[in-house]
Amino acid sequence: MKNFNGKILFLDRSDINTDEIIPAKYLTELTKAALKPYCLEDLSLPGFDPKQDVAGKSVIVTRANFGCGSSREHAPWVLECNGINLVIAENFARIFRQNMFNCGLMAISLDKAAIDGLFADFAGVEAELTTNLDEMTFTVTGGGKTSVLPFTAGPFDLELVKAGGWVSYADRKY
Repeated sequence: MKNFNGKILFLDRSDINTDEIIPAKYLTELTKAALKPYCLEDLSLPGFDPKQDVAGKSVIVTRANFGCGSSREHAPWVLECNGINLVIAENFARIFRQNMFNCGLMAISLDKAAIDGLFADFAGVEAELTTNLDEMTFTVTGGGKTSVLPFTAGPFDLELVKAGGWVSYADRKY
């Protein structure tokens, strides 16, 4: 099972698409690792520099409809190669969300009020998140504040996460 704890990268925008997560011109790379330097390369946000801001982050907190666009698996792969195993958003494009779980990663939806609270309390400060899968909670700390947020995930999605992804799950079950 992957690590779902760490420093948070806040991306304050809805509709971040798979071309912004990993530009299409890199889809011919032969290994997942070759994608690493191009993570979020085409994402345009004021003050965001992917070369500096992605390094050392393990969690993304963002707005609605993350992962929209094409259905490429490369988008979760490039996040994973960069150590980002958890994305929290209001909602996700359906195929992107499933690709995350198929890779043993987590794409967790929280309601708009919870996302707004995370941005209000922790964006702009060095914030860290700890995941408790047994209690289904996230604990976020930073800037002298702490917030505990419950989350949900389906039983099959959790099985994929615990197995490390679909291939490992299938190897164990079939």
